[in-house]
Amino acid sequence: MREAARSDCSDGYAMMDASPIRGLWCATLTPLGPEGAIDHARMAAHIPALFSQGVEGVAPFGTTGEGPSFSVAERRAGLDAMIAAGIAPSQLIPGTGCAAFADTVALTRHAVQIGCSRCLVLPPFFFKDLADDAVYGYFAALIDAVADPRLSLYLYHIPQFSGVPIRASVVAQLAADFPRIVAGVKDSGGDFAHTEALLAAVPQLAILVGHEPHLPRLMRAGGAGTICGIANLFPRLVAPLLTPEVADTDQHRIAAFIDVIFRFPFLPAFKAVRAAQTNDAAWRLLRPPLFALSESDRARLFAALATAGFPMDMETEQ
Repeated sequence: MREAARSDCSDGYAMMDASPIRGLWCATLTPLGPEGAIDHARMAAHIPALFSQGVEGVAPFGTTGEGPSFSVAERRAGLDAMIAAGIAPSQLIPGTGCAAFADTVALTRHAVQIGCSRCLVLPPFFFKDLADDAVYGYFAALIDAVADPRLSLYLYHIPQFSGVPIRASVVAQLAADFPRIVAGVKDSGGDFAHTEALLAAVPQLAILVGHEPHLPRLMRAGGAGTICGIANLFPRLVAPLLTPEVADTDQHRIAAFIDVIFRFPFLPAFKAVRAAQTNDAAWRLLRPPLFALSESDRARLFAALATAGFPMDMETEQ
């Protein structure tokens, strides 16, 4: 596959939109039904609503989407349901990283086969203290195993969750060895020094951040944009940060929101806000080991958000 990965993709493969991701993409929440299964209908309604507010694409089953909490079959079915609901594959970058290598291969291969050429993949995240060579070898083996030159691979750096960093030198080597496959990095580490190292090492790749306050600096330095969780709730709060001339008030508002939301477990807090915006308590449901905020914690969250300028009776942007 090494040679195939370096060749063009004209050998009988259907053409897909694998242009680099740019702008505002949303790391989507995953709505659940009362029995804990993915609620495909709510997801099919949520994503187009985001598009109507300026979101350019979505990343289902990442961290914000509780991706590792779902089985391979569930994530496959979820992705199939989104496409069946009319969501264009070109507007999807599914999270396909799993603890088991074979599962990552299966999910990534399925995504590409149904038209989602872009895939967001975690490093191997169970065994810690891996050498950089092991991280490189994992992604190289994944590309070889998927064996599809249509794949457009985005590396997912989020060491505070995965415990395994993807260093700029590893990204540079992968980009050199698989120049038509490795397309970008989602840098959610929250360390802009690492982002700057990526921009310097692989300027040809799409470098995106997950930490919204870093967006203005990223865009001024030539970065591509964001795949972020706050876009589920307030996409119009994030969008101004993509412009180099972002106003201080826009940066202060995003900082104020983040200051409040991360006083609580962030995914239960995100889902609590989404439930309040939609007046739909089902949005509060999470997969174990995560659980919904208690009633008292929700009250404290909403009071703090109101004080920061985000009352729950404000326009929900839907």
